[in-house]
Amino acid sequence: MTKLFEPLTLRGLTVRNRVWLAPMCQYSVERQDGVPTDWHLVNLGSRAQGGFGLLLTEATAVVPEGRISPQDTGLWNDEQRDAWARIVDFAHSQGAAIGVQLAHAGRKASTYRGFADEPQGSVPDGDGGWPTVSSSAEAFPGYDAPREMTVADIEAVVEAFGVAARRSVQAGFDTVEVHGAHGYLIHQFLSPLTNHRTDGYGGDFDGRTRFLVEIVDAVRANVPEQMPVLLRLSATDWTEGGWDAEQTVAVSALLKGHGVDLVDVSSGGAVHADIPVGPGYQVPFARAVREGADLPSGAVGLITEAEQAERVLESGDADVVLLARAALREPAWPQRAAAELGVDWQQASYPDQYARAHWTPELLAS
Repeated sequence: MTKLFEPLTLRGLTVRNRVWLAPMCQYSVERQDGVPTDWHLVNLGSRAQGGFGLLLTEATAVVPEGRISPQDTGLWNDEQRDAWARIVDFAHSQGAAIGVQLAHAGRKASTYRGFADEPQGSVPDGDGGWPTVSSSAEAFPGYDAPREMTVADIEAVVEAFGVAARRSVQAGFDTVEVHGAHGYLIHQFLSPLTNHRTDGYGGDFDGRTRFLVEIVDAVRANVPEQMPVLLRLSATDWTEGGWDAEQTVAVSALLKGHGVDLVDVSSGGAVHADIPVGPGYQVPFARAVREGADLPSGAVGLITEAEQAERVLESGDADVVLLARAALREPAWPQRAAAELGVDWQQASYPDQYARAHWTPELLAS
């Protein structure tokens, strides 16, 4: 057994392997009502068939104004919950676990989805957009300026995360991931580059992390004790004076005491930055959290090959790897990886209907 295909248990959830599907926005809601569609069923369902251990949904907004685009999914009402339940049931039928990533985009909300030949930037009110909010009234470059959130606004968003977490349990999700990365609302509070508040939600580390701590507490209070809670963080802004790896480790250690069970470690997104992208470029941040916070961690960022993924786990850099672009290209990536690593094909989680097509070393060599 390789590390990649070794089960992992977090609280009461055992995931069949350690190759997980990273959250990736699909911008494919048809009625702009936050309800997932057949596209979302097929997108996530094909990766469940393909052998991924845990699927994470795209950033799913806890309130309408928290969507990145009008075509984003949500979990602020029961119609959305019931549509997600159908997708959850199919993932479970294929032996995969599935989690929902709960999010609020803050000043990066109400944007065009960026498909080919479509507009860029903020969506105006007359075209389905809405006013945005943030930790401070400062725009992300190229977007409309947000309104600085009041304490009442903050309390309402914290409550919305808790209510969405409760709906996630009702939908049958196995875990909830709080999206605190990529320059979205929680990250806007964390980073000194985007949080210029002078009240109890700004200033020093304790102030800037308070919003996140309150959200984690609200989520934890609305899910069963045996359900793991995950957290996605950007480990660094890649900019001097911004959020950095040391603060990431510190807040991860803090949130371990508030019920976070694994940190999914990415980077960037708060501001435009020069990022040294390359294979595995974010993996060292996952190791820093794993060692410094004594928490399981997930590694992301141009992890594309089976042996590369296995090395990340064998070396102790992370406990799981999360695939994004590689998974878009190849829904059954885990099944091919199993053959490349010499894992018995039955442990690669082939559906019975696909068993005759399993990868073999001979097939790989042909």
